[in-house]
Amino acid sequence: MKIINADVQFITPVDGAVILKRLEECGRVCYKSEDKITEGSAEKFIAGIIKRGHEAVLEHCSFTVKFICDRGVSHEIVRHRLAAYCQESTRYCNYSKEGFGSEITVIRPCFLNPNTDGWNLWEEGCLAAEQAYFNLLNYGCTAQEARSVLPNSLKTEVVMTADIREWRHFLKLRCSKAAHPQMREVALKLLDMVHAKIPVLFDDIWSEYHEL
Repeated sequence: MKIINADVQFITPVDGAVILKRLEECGRVCYKSEDKITEGSAEKFIAGIIKRGHEAVLEHCSFTVKFICDRGVSHEIVRHRLAAYCQESTRYCNYSKEGFGSEITVIRPCFLNPNTDGWNLWEEGCLAAEQAYFNLLNYGCTAQEARSVLPNSLKTEVVMTADIREWRHFLKLRCSKAAHPQMREVALKLLDMVHAKIPVLFDDIWSEYHEL
């Protein structure tokens, strides 16, 4: 059994300047103020759009992210309905095969510390699930049948495409301290990533939730 950290990766290139320019071009149609577009005007315009709550404008741009997380977190991610998804399938992925190292991969629980009783209990549970999975495969079950014993900690990969308005909604909910700790772990990582790329679009959320 392999234990790895949760992670977030961009699938599409995110060019902040290009995104802001496109959003400004779309948003100014509402006010017929295209003549006010100048070098550097986009950031101020979009900041005003967000301040006024006119976030429908933000739906004109999207980007794609891959979450490497556990199955439990993936169930929360796909609850966000205004998005497109692709996910690693336990129906078709047989983890006993060489392509998967003949083992399952699980996500390190951020709420447990290694070499503690809690960690040992979690690790023992995952190892038992792995053995049960392989036993079912050896018995003759298919991968989609044997998956019934796989743990929530099993690593999965979820590709999510959403527009910027939905990403803001996602981050507002999932960066909250009320969120599941492992959901919050990847959401905060994504927040730092998108804030670094396009600060004006995420300044308000980053200021509220970023942990120094």
